[in-house]
Amino acid sequence: MKILFSSLLAISMLVRSVVQAQVPLLPDSDTMLLTVFLKHDQTMNNSERGELLEKTGFNDTFPPEGVEVVDHYVMMGIGQVIVLRMPPDHLRRVNVALEIGAWGAYQTEFYITYDLAAARIAAAQ
Repeated sequence: MKILFSSLLAISMLVRSVVQAQVPLLPDSDTMLLTVFLKHDQTMNNSERGELLEKTGFNDTFPPEGVEVVDHYVMMGIGQVIVLRMPPDHLRRVNVALEIGAWGAYQTEFYITYDLAAARIAAAQ
C-alpha cells in the first residue's frame, strides 16, 4: 500500500510539472487586466445616474492615473463593462475611485482577467 501511494504521488507530481511547463507565461508580467462590471441601478434613469456621477466627480477621477482603459462597452441588460490594464499596485486606486464615484449609480463587480490571445501567441513561439 505504501508503494502504491508513493507511486501515485510521484506520478501526480510529474503530471503537474509537465502541465505547468506547458502553460505559457503572459508576455507582460508588469501589468494586470481587470474587468469591471458597472451594473445599472434600475431605480434611476440615465439622467439621474449622470447627475449622481457628476456630483461624485466620477468622470474626473476614473480611471485613476496610471490605469489604461483597454475596452469599454455597454452590455444590454447589464450595464457597462470596462477592461483596465494597470500595474498590480494600482488595484487599490481603482477600487477607491469606484467606491467614491460609482457606488449609488452602479452595482460593481470585478474580475481578474487575462488576454488569452496573448497567451496563445506566446505558446506558438
